[in-house]
Amino acid sequence: MNRFIAIISIFFLFIATSCITENEPETVSLHPGDKCPDFSIKMNDGSIITSSDLRGKRSIIVFFNTSCADCREELPEIQKVYVEILTKDLPVHLLCISRAEGEDSIATFWQENNLTLPYSPQEDRSVYNLFASSVIPRIYLLSPDLTITHAWSDNPMPTSREIIDCL
Repeated sequence: MNRFIAIISIFFLFIATSCITENEPETVSLHPGDKCPDFSIKMNDGSIITSSDLRGKRSIIVFFNTSCADCREELPEIQKVYVEILTKDLPVHLLCISRAEGEDSIATFWQENNLTLPYSPQEDRSVYNLFASSVIPRIYLLSPDLTITHAWSDNPMPTSREIIDCL
């Protein structure tokens, strides 16, 4: 009986520790109250934007990939926000940053969907990984001191009115 208990104990000890590995990447997801990480991106118009350039104004950062169905659904809502920012001359930065998607496919999608949003094509996930490790679309609203005030990911995504009301 003691041998049986010892074997069962070893089995459960093995099972309990088998899911724990030191090499697993930590899940990252910034939340309201967190500071915006330092980054530098090249926009589709050729300009370079850094996180410090966002200081002093409210900012909206959107992570997307045009092959993502939820992103394709949310980007027109972000376009509405962008039009309101321009129409009302609101002091707000808006940046759409791709997650592992290049210029050609983004430009095609923008043209097919009549989007005029400023975007930064990123071939990799390096900027995205500063904010999160999974799930798109992601939207972050920042205060003028670069503190995240609102964060949305995947479900439910905000409407353009909800985003504007948070500004």
